[in-house]
Amino acid sequence: MLCVYNANWSRDRVLLVRGVALEIGTGWDCERINMPLARDLLHPSLEEEKKKHKKKRLVQSPNSYFMDVKCPGCYKITTVFSHAQTVVLCVGCSTVLCQPTGGKARLTEGCSFRRKQH
Repeated sequence: MLCVYNANWSRDRVLLVRGVALEIGTGWDCERINMPLARDLLHPSLEEEKKKHKKKRLVQSPNSYFMDVKCPGCYKITTVFSHAQTVVLCVGCSTVLCQPTGGKARLTEGCSFRRKQH
């Protein structure tokens, strides 16, 4: 809300909405105008929350997680960090389970995984 003084409007208050002046009364007393928000800030959608930075979410949560990866050769299960920065090998047969990239580690084809619970 913007209160302006203009000689033509003789001290009328004017509300500027997207560049359009709307006259709402005389004098300098302020009135509350409730404007609805374009989106609900308390109940964001899951898609919106996933796109946000990990510290700017409604409730902070990390992007990384641990997972159990099953080797396609010997079927042994190895725990791997989702953002591993080194090559992870299978304990049983020394097969490469995942390779690091710039962010998340890339699983080798044929490896099955499940996300670990907290």
